[in-house]
Amino acid sequence: MAQHGTITQDNHAALWHGRFEEGPDAQAVEFETSIYVDERMALDDIKGSIAHAKMLAFTKIISEDEANQIVNGLESIQKDLESGSLKIDYSAEDIHSFIEATLTDRIGEAGKKVHTGRSRNDQIALDERLYLRRFIPEIQNSVLTLIDALTLIAKENTETLIPGFTHMQHAQPVTLAHHVCAWAWSLVRDWQRLEDSLKRMALSPIGSGALAGSGLPLNRKYEAELLGFEGVTKNSLDSVSDRDYCIETASNLSILQMHLSRFCEEIVLWATTEFAFIDLSEKWSTGSSIMPQKKNPDFAELIRGRTGKVYGDLFALLTMMKALPLAYDRDMQEDKESLFDACDTVLSCVKVFTSMIATAKWNKEKMADACKGGYLNATDIADYLVCKGLPFRTAHGVSAKLVRIAIENNCELEQLDFETYKECSPLFEKDIFEKITPLACVQTRKTDGGPAAEKVKEQIEELKQFAKNIK
Repeated sequence: MAQHGTITQDNHAALWHGRFEEGPDAQAVEFETSIYVDERMALDDIKGSIAHAKMLAFTKIISEDEANQIVNGLESIQKDLESGSLKIDYSAEDIHSFIEATLTDRIGEAGKKVHTGRSRNDQIALDERLYLRRFIPEIQNSVLTLIDALTLIAKENTETLIPGFTHMQHAQPVTLAHHVCAWAWSLVRDWQRLEDSLKRMALSPIGSGALAGSGLPLNRKYEAELLGFEGVTKNSLDSVSDRDYCIETASNLSILQMHLSRFCEEIVLWATTEFAFIDLSEKWSTGSSIMPQKKNPDFAELIRGRTGKVYGDLFALLTMMKALPLAYDRDMQEDKESLFDACDTVLSCVKVFTSMIATAKWNKEKMADACKGGYLNATDIADYLVCKGLPFRTAHGVSAKLVRIAIENNCELEQLDFETYKECSPLFEKDIFEKITPLACVQTRKTDGGPAAEKVKEQIEELKQFAKNIK
């Protein structure tokens, strides 16, 4: 993490200072502070504290007047932070300490009551959930925007031929629409995984205290309701001692980033002179400092490269938690930097990928030409014979024999003469040649989810409806 200069003793004593006669060493303060990372949760912390103050008044632990002072003070801090008139004091230990100290400066003794009945342990667990409940819908919306961009490409290319690959070898012809719909469906699952994770963040941990709840008559359900949660966590110890919601989010983001990386790998390949399927916009390409002719797919490569960062964030969280006893341990302070980095990286990559793919041009002629080599229609020859009553395994052998003959004659299957087909099987008729053109191979594949135009159009409508129903 970048250094931010030497931190001196805070003007406001640390929240835990009462136990100590001697203040911490300046180097120790600098080492333990987290405000440079957790400052982004300032508004979430204020939101949680406002709800907490209202709950304290509701349960008569503090007076209505004190609660109003706290709420008004917190709202003024929020307003000033948003306007920029209040700058965060980076000598504070963390964002919670800064906000509480600022509140006390503004409203006096009442400010000291905002922390009644809670610990920073449940406060942090709450703030992180509030933050993720804000962030996850943001990235979900960016995923929907990308799905929309892909369905638009698909809609315009339902008959644009492109070779399909297995083992990076020519396999069977499909269409560009079918291929980008495959991308889109993986993004649908990414959206759904993120949605599922929100369900497990729908319970509020506030009121769990440090680990054992509180002896005060707190109303956790009332406070949870004020914050928009569906209920409260079931065990105070569990509430503050786990970060599985952070790990789950990082895991889901890693899967999403993995999908983007795979898409980008294909784009990098397709942008090469050898493939030349795609022409990326100059706005989303770079040149070379030495070779004037170069047009490099750097942004696709950067997305692919940053996948390692996101994986690293996930493994950092898993490693941090792997041997921690219950309940809270200071190791858990290190969760936020990894979590926030994964959030920032994936969100930026989704947005960049969307702009990059939406402005790309497709070389339809080059893609169609690529479908003419590599014997992509061999399976369709076998299927032709199956329709004539031949067992598939036998038909597979006949097709393989024809491929060998074509290889020996340095030609394509459709260039073999009809007599050769007849010698391999008497079931062949002259219509075989119209059945094995690349377009015919695609259009006969009308199974659900197949590449035939009518089936891809169904996929496109389903994808559009998925996004529409959410929005």
